[in-house]
Amino acid sequence: MKAAIFFFIVCSLPVLADGSISTPADSAYRTGKKFDYFFLEAMRSKENGEHSNAFNTLRHALQIDSTSSVVWAELSDYYLYLQLDSQAVEALQKAVRFSPDNFNYKVSLAGMNREKGNIPEAIGLYEELVEENPDKAELHFHLSNLYLSSGEVDKAIGSLNNLENNAGMSEVISMQKYKLYLSVDEKENALNEIEKLSAKFPLEAKYQILIGDFYMEEKEPEKALACYEKARAIDPKNPLYVVSMSNYYEQKGDNEAAAGEIEKALKSSSLDIETQIAILGKYIQNLLLNKRDVESANALFETLMAQHSQEKELNLMYGQFLVSQNKWEEARFQFQIVTESNPEDMNAWLQLLNVALRRDSLDEIIRVCGAALIRFPEVPEFYYYKSSALYQKKRFEAALLSSKEGVKYVPEKNRALLSTFYGQLGDIYHETGEKQKSYEAYDKSLEYNENNILILNNYAYILSLDKTQLDKAESMSGKCLKFQPKNPTYVDTYAWILFRKGNYSLSKFYIESAITNGGGESADVLDHYGDILFKTGNTGKAVQQWEKALEMKEKNGETDTAVLKRKIENRMYYETEK
Repeated sequence: MKAAIFFFIVCSLPVLADGSISTPADSAYRTGKKFDYFFLEAMRSKENGEHSNAFNTLRHALQIDSTSSVVWAELSDYYLYLQLDSQAVEALQKAVRFSPDNFNYKVSLAGMNREKGNIPEAIGLYEELVEENPDKAELHFHLSNLYLSSGEVDKAIGSLNNLENNAGMSEVISMQKYKLYLSVDEKENALNEIEKLSAKFPLEAKYQILIGDFYMEEKEPEKALACYEKARAIDPKNPLYVVSMSNYYEQKGDNEAAAGEIEKALKSSSLDIETQIAILGKYIQNLLLNKRDVESANALFETLMAQHSQEKELNLMYGQFLVSQNKWEEARFQFQIVTESNPEDMNAWLQLLNVALRRDSLDEIIRVCGAALIRFPEVPEFYYYKSSALYQKKRFEAALLSSKEGVKYVPEKNRALLSTFYGQLGDIYHETGEKQKSYEAYDKSLEYNENNILILNNYAYILSLDKTQLDKAESMSGKCLKFQPKNPTYVDTYAWILFRKGNYSLSKFYIESAITNGGGESADVLDHYGDILFKTGNTGKAVQQWEKALEMKEKNGETDTAVLKRKIENRMYYETEK
């Protein structure tokens, strides 16, 4: 029996070219070498940026060894890049399955599930990771946040308690527990967390200030004051102390003393400008948060600026504060100071552009964008807003040049901005009479964002004006109504397309819906309503709507009224020439 078995085994083994017998170990060795070759080739391709070859070679390596966790992990990265989220998660799950002790794979899978909103799966993985690695603080924090997002505040606090037991007390842990206790109205526990910090760090004024702020929230100002006095004894220059004392006086009804505390700090030569800016910023934040009068803060800004007129952070902060008060010219002046003294500060240019946009000042938009592009020629937003302003001023050739140049600098991954740019190109091409280019630009815009509602509406309306592809126009306009069924502009477009298709009764229904929802404030909507009324046999009422539209256009200074006047004079519908 034994001899027979031995013979069977020997006869079953393959024979090598040299006549020797190939054992299973030899075969496994050759398979391993083959796998190593393809994996290393994939890594070489990846290093050289040949990602398509790397991806395909990894998949081939997987055919040799489907249990390779490193290949599954690499493939997961590629699936993620290709926005194949479910396949990315599945690949990383297999990497974890075949290497269950690999910390990095499990952390990556937990993080991916967290980012993709797979909360139960993420919680399960982080629970395992915390149990295996109790000393890693970031794992506890991720788990606590996931519990919190699931509404399990007790578990969120419990996770932080576990971390504290393993790593010891720290400000980060205690402050997070403080916020969580407050969120579930466990005020005594919340206060206890800050008091523990204060006991551990008795020379830190901020904890006494926090305790004082807690008592202020509880409407116990005298207890708060005692804490603030302790904080002052520790660190009288602490900016948080100044702001808290100002709040204390405000709650006591002494607004003059409240502003006085801030003013003293801003005039103090012992405080550096960064601290003074922080104090003023906190004070303003409280004013805005509590919806109190902010006029006094302007005087405080002036006090600080008298001492530091060239401090750009102060100019930017004051400019933004002035924007919040709709003081456009004063805000523009502050941002202008920064762009002149620090022309490479792009934030200042963006703030200056924001003011111009808020004021709807087309010339100012063009000027700001033009000047900004000298310093930042690769920022597409400046090209876009410049083009938009030029378009509104009917300088179509210049607008076209700006849009065509700007779109070159938009990253391919920024599909929303690409959609916006091509939509604008579509508008411009139509105005310059290049209809085919206009349609192509609109189509490209919708390739990047098929739900770009502004482009869907504009494109549909343009097609209706050109009396072409009306079915396509109706479909796009109908999509707009699904998103915003009561928007008078979109309803008007849909009504006008139906008019162009000869469906006058249904067109009348929609145009009246547009007017009911605010469209009666638009001369174009009233003009369309008159056209539709004429086609449905109500000439008298049609003329009334045309007259209203004409009056509105003349009041707004519009000059394209020849066809409208002709319709009124002859009591007859005529198409607007395009």
